[in-house]
Amino acid sequence: MKVTVVGAGNVGATCADVLAYREIVNEVILLDIKEGVAEGKALDIWQKAPITQYDTKTTGITNDYSKTANSDVVVITSGLPRKPGMTRDDLISTNAGIVKTVTESVVKYSPNAIIIVVSNPLDVMTYCAHITSKLPRNKVIGMAGVLDTARYRAFLADEIGCSPKEIQGMLLGGHGDTMVPLPRYTTVGGIPVTELVEAGKLNAIIERTKNGGGELVKLMGTSAWYAPGAAAAQMVEAIVKDQKKIIPVCIKLEGEYGINDCYLGVPAVIGKNGIEKVIELKLNAEEKALMETSRKHVKEVMNVLDGLAIA
Repeated sequence: MKVTVVGAGNVGATCADVLAYREIVNEVILLDIKEGVAEGKALDIWQKAPITQYDTKTTGITNDYSKTANSDVVVITSGLPRKPGMTRDDLISTNAGIVKTVTESVVKYSPNAIIIVVSNPLDVMTYCAHITSKLPRNKVIGMAGVLDTARYRAFLADEIGCSPKEIQGMLLGGHGDTMVPLPRYTTVGGIPVTELVEAGKLNAIIERTKNGGGELVKLMGTSAWYAPGAAAAQMVEAIVKDQKKIIPVCIKLEGEYGINDCYLGVPAVIGKNGIEKVIELKLNAEEKALMETSRKHVKEVMNVLDGLAIA
């Protein structure tokens, strides 16, 4: 299978690097609009192959989508990163134009590709890519839940003093401070997290998770890239290897959770066809209320995009 990563910034380059050293595919195409950047980073990744022992070839391209033709999976990371004081929503106008243009080029040369969107604001950029591509909803997937649950699990691992590999978690909703972590569906080695972390600390971890991206922007002056890049690569692997992996992803809801025509994070089975099944959890009244708050926020930003008449 052929995988293309559009955007050779920190997130895109990290995604390509993870795909390479995990030997998920034979070749990864890395594309960017800035002359030489994708070529240089792809070459750097390939020169690491003898050191860390992998065979995957990385090829860099400057703005020539014809060389990405017939890609099976395309990861879109293009767009401006956040700066201190900016919300994800502040990026909407600039990044929507970028995502629209990229999506048009992707579909022109790879009409059957499954598209994974990483650009922010994530939920609305998934909307932008979906309506631009005119592909079925199962083939345009937003990467948010993998990253958000990873942050949640990492914070819990620190609190409990255990390996993050022992923690399974789930969250719903938008990518940002209206996301809906679900402690009821969080376990540590099969033990409910509520038996290991007291309520006050658990709530603090949930709040930290909601603001996990902003915390890193404040520390570094720009958006995160190691975890987001690896999260996108994990989604590619689930598709390429047809793993039927259950992970939270952003998709257009069509009645699930009582929601229509809104792009939100929900658990789904991911395999060779992209999203193969949306899993509908039974939420309690509090969780439903939080989900509705998240829906309203995302829908408001979707309306902003509609008003810009970009997509």
